[in-house]
Amino acid sequence: FKVPTGNIPYPIFLFVALVPWMFLTSSISAATGSIMANATLITKVRLPREILPMTAISSKMIDLALSTIVLIFFLVIYQIKFQPTLIFIPVIFIVQLFLIFGISFFLSATNVFFRDVENVLGVFLAFWMYLTPVLYPSELIPESFKLLFFLNPMTGIINSYRDVILYGNFPLGLDFLYSTIFSLSILVSGLLYYRKRFPYFADVI
Repeated sequence: FKVPTGNIPYPIFLFVALVPWMFLTSSISAATGSIMANATLITKVRLPREILPMTAISSKMIDLALSTIVLIFFLVIYQIKFQPTLIFIPVIFIVQLFLIFGISFFLSATNVFFRDVENVLGVFLAFWMYLTPVLYPSELIPESFKLLFFLNPMTGIINSYRDVILYGNFPLGLDFLYSTIFSLSILVSGLLYYRKRFPYFADVI
């Protein structure tokens, strides 16, 4: 699969994007079903409102840590220079977390009332991946589609991970700024939606 990656070997180019993408998909999938998987706790125990989806997401950080160790190993094997811009990784990760939490609050609450959400989520996430520059660089997208392409919040996040890890660039582009604003917006709106639906969970379950 030959794509323009500069001087970066394609396996590394791909893996740098796959690690955060796999964290996103596994976290959202786990969080979406977290309330139904713990239905007895909702009906019998008084819990903080957001604890179940947040716990599901937190548990996936162990997988993320292991994947990151493997990524570091391959960076060393392929002799990829460690850039000073690596210090921006926590900033990008926090923005990604905002996006994950926001989507998870929406989906986990909706899944209580519409159980098919959990069933179709896998198809949606797979489709979303092909709309995100995980397998390919953003440069391959035709100019006429780029505006629509960059409306995807994960585009700026994935590009920023590659920029700081592989190319030593600062994540100061408009795409990352948009991803940050979008992620904050979805976090706030998702949390408000979740809290509005939470009082009815026990009745529906």
